Amino acid sequence: MKKTIALLLFFSILWCCEKDDICEEGAAITPQLIITFYDNTNPTEKKDVEDFIVYGVNDANEAILLTSSSITTTDSISAPLCTDSDITRLVFHKNMENSDFETGNYDIVQISYTREDVYISRACGYIQNFTELNTSLETDLDNWILDTEIINTSIENETSAHVKIYH
Repeated sequence: MKKTIALLLFFSILWCCEKDDICEEGAAITPQLIITFYDNTNPTEKKDVEDFIVYGVNDANEAILLTSSSITTTDSISAPLCTDSDITRLVFHKNMENSDFETGNYDIVQISYTREDVYISRACGYIQNFTELNTSLETDLDNWILDTEIINTSIENETSAHVKIYH
């Protein structure tokens, strides 16, 4: 009798689970901002940034390292946008030596956007897409970033670049 009740209970639990009770691997996630770097003198050519790292800045002007932050040489990056604010400030730091934030040259780009919640499923919950993308460069005495260009004002996937930075 106990085995019968246990089997009935087991099958009733299995029967009650629906497909959307489990968030499958590869399900949609909040997309990141894709940025590519271009040569200012030849705007159709990508150009590497040497000894480069990108990190965020909060409202108290404190650095917030991104999970994928490491010093590299690259012509493109992806960076997450704040999901609890309509503005993200990113620091683009080049010519950095040995993780010393006092070396090199950094520029700050402010990215503003509108957040849109998108329902995925009961198990996965919501993701955010971003629309009405805008950028502004904070000027200083030694800007290495010369200009920004928005390629796509909506961030709904990570299949192509959203912003070009000229240096």
